Amino acid sequence: MEHSKRNPRRFVSRRTFLGTSLAVGAGAVGAALLPGASARAAGTLTDGDAAILRFLAALEILETDFWQQYNELGGVQDAEVPGGSGNPAYTKALSQLDSDMAQYVHDNTEDEFTHFTFLNAYLTAHGLTPANLDQFRTLQGSKATGAQKIKRLTNLMQLTVDTTWWTRYRSRTKNPDPPFNDTFANAVPSIATGEHPAIPRSDKDLNPPDHLQFIANTAGFHFATIEQGGSSLYPSLAQRVSNVEVLRILLSIGPTETMHFQTWQDKAGNAPPLTDPTTGLSFPDLNSPPFGGEDFQTNLIMPEPTVFLDRKFPVVSIVRPTETMGAAEGAVKFLTAMGLFRGQSAGFFAMLNGLAAAADSAQRVA
Repeated sequence: MEHSKRNPRRFVSRRTFLGTSLAVGAGAVGAALLPGASARAAGTLTDGDAAILRFLAALEILETDFWQQYNELGGVQDAEVPGGSGNPAYTKALSQLDSDMAQYVHDNTEDEFTHFTFLNAYLTAHGLTPANLDQFRTLQGSKATGAQKIKRLTNLMQLTVDTTWWTRYRSRTKNPDPPFNDTFANAVPSIATGEHPAIPRSDKDLNPPDHLQFIANTAGFHFATIEQGGSSLYPSLAQRVSNVEVLRILLSIGPTETMHFQTWQDKAGNAPPLTDPTTGLSFPDLNSPPFGGEDFQTNLIMPEPTVFLDRKFPVVSIVRPTETMGAAEGAVKFLTAMGLFRGQSAGFFAMLNGLAAAADSAQRVA
């Protein structure tokens, strides 16, 4: 894919946008939104629809925060996605997965920014409170060359990366949703436990080269881990919305997350097998024993057909999971277990769990 110069467009910084929004704290998502969340809200939206949009906006803010960190060090810094000045060594390590990784990181970052700004603008247009997490920008970011020295919402330096999506989307007999409730093996066991950086924590992480490459490989799999989550969350919550226009919003944004996931799954398969000389941890060759076969084969990036709803039906290629019960709270639990919020305050978790509970309590009104 050839790099092309892009015409700068008018850019409204996320801080400028969020500065004009009203804060949503734990108290704002209390009793008024939780019980049933089916009463009519302003602008013909149910309270449940508003809760779902607000929760998704909050998650997109969090997603923008960590993608911004990736872009500052390994993406393209321009008028569309400003901030940071790039880190040549990290950018080169990412390029081992694909020569266009910097452009892809840039575009994913911009996409997530547009998701939360649209969702918040839509809420505001209906006289409803948008999501604003600025009070929780308290975490220390990377000190490596190229990163902005600002406080963050998310932590990319102590991750536990679940890579079971790799085997889940390659299975032809299993499904994580009820009534099957199947489990799956991690493709990269070394990063599925412990705490691992996906960006250089400081310039000390730039050497030795295989240490930095292990960090870049971790990022490559983390990209896909995050985006497969969005691929499932939007259709899961879409089953709870009442307003047709809100349904259209979820059905229009959700597939872009799937497009991201498809891209990153392909690139993750190019992560070079190696052993980190600093930690002794290894990235496996997924095409060779003890891996290999259809559960691990790197060029199987299309969702393999599998069971759905009931085994009496033929297998079908699907996004999975898409179970709606507890989807929002499950997403928060998944991201928390990943270590993405490591170091955050009790107030942060109360706020995020409150938003998730409100979204999960939404009931579709005919």
